[in-house]
Amino acid sequence: MDRTELRVGLVGHGFMGVVHSHAWQVVNRAFDLPVRARAAVLCGRDPDRTADAARRLGWDGHVTDWRDLVARDDVDVIDVCTPGDSHAEIVTAALAAGKHVLCEKPLSNTLAEADLMVDAAEDARARGVRSACAYNYRRLPAIGQLRELVHAGRLGEIRHVRASYLQDFFADPDVPLVWRMERERAGSGALGNLGSHVVDLVQHVTGLRFTGVSALTETFTRRRALPDGTGSAEVTVDDAALLTGRLGKSALATCETSWAATGHRNTLRLEVGGTLGAAAFDLDRLNELSFHDATGPRTERGFRRIMVTEPEHPHVTGWWPPGCAVGFDHPFTHEIRDFLAAIADDRDPTPSFADARQVQEVLDAATRSARSDSTWAKV
Repeated sequence: MDRTELRVGLVGHGFMGVVHSHAWQVVNRAFDLPVRARAAVLCGRDPDRTADAARRLGWDGHVTDWRDLVARDDVDVIDVCTPGDSHAEIVTAALAAGKHVLCEKPLSNTLAEADLMVDAAEDARARGVRSACAYNYRRLPAIGQLRELVHAGRLGEIRHVRASYLQDFFADPDVPLVWRMERERAGSGALGNLGSHVVDLVQHVTGLRFTGVSALTETFTRRRALPDGTGSAEVTVDDAALLTGRLGKSALATCETSWAATGHRNTLRLEVGGTLGAAAFDLDRLNELSFHDATGPRTERGFRRIMVTEPEHPHVTGWWPPGCAVGFDHPFTHEIRDFLAAIADDRDPTPSFADARQVQEVLDAATRSARSDSTWAKV
């Protein structure tokens, strides 16, 4: 085989599978990399739907059993875009077979499964096999710039972090039951699906880790109609979660997640405040940062807008002329760009499975706190 080419097998062709397919197709057109990605094989359960998706999304071939995909000699990378209950089995088998692995977030449904995946990744790493968890929002240029401001000391000592991820996708009680509403498939609801992004971003941007949390969760619509119209079933996950937490020794964080937040289509916000300044990101304005420099004259204080669209900003160089914007799909291409570059350089991509497992530990602590009527839970 040509060692400058990595042949990719993708498991799942739902929403995330479509976005990942686009990223694999685009990455080498946008970035000059020492390796090229080839969209080799798509895997799905239904033969007709998988064949149609492979044709539409540009994959060379398709299979209907992930075990067949993992066993193939003409696949070098496995990209896992399935519900969380299948992550551990697919990932550990792929790593054992010597395939590099990119796995969608959250890493798993339980800490026990996450531990298995971390151990498998460490064993594979010793053989030169790489793995990473796909937290795409890390790769937004504005998030990268916010992290650089924090780590350069522009905000001083971090004191406050306010984060929220709000959606209205399931605000309507007439929306039928989907797999995300079943604990056996999804692990948790808004807490895991949206809260994992929030927790990862807070820790990634600040460089601080949660040391304890107190949480509340609520399920607003407790039964929903089955998609086939044969009746209804219980919703076994949360619709919303509130967390207060301590970061490091002295910083405080508040986090809110909900997929029943009327009026919020897909609103992700992160604000970080310190002794020297503050900065805020809003996904609805994803090419901007709000920045406040508290060291300037009192008469000039207040948030100002920074456009994160210059070649010097993180990941922008592969795209458009200065001043032109990026969109929702771009951070997926960025994460695959970084994943491929790490494999080519024989180094570990980020975030690692261990990093993703630590996010799961925070979510697990939040779940324990919510079940015990919001007592403090150590991470």
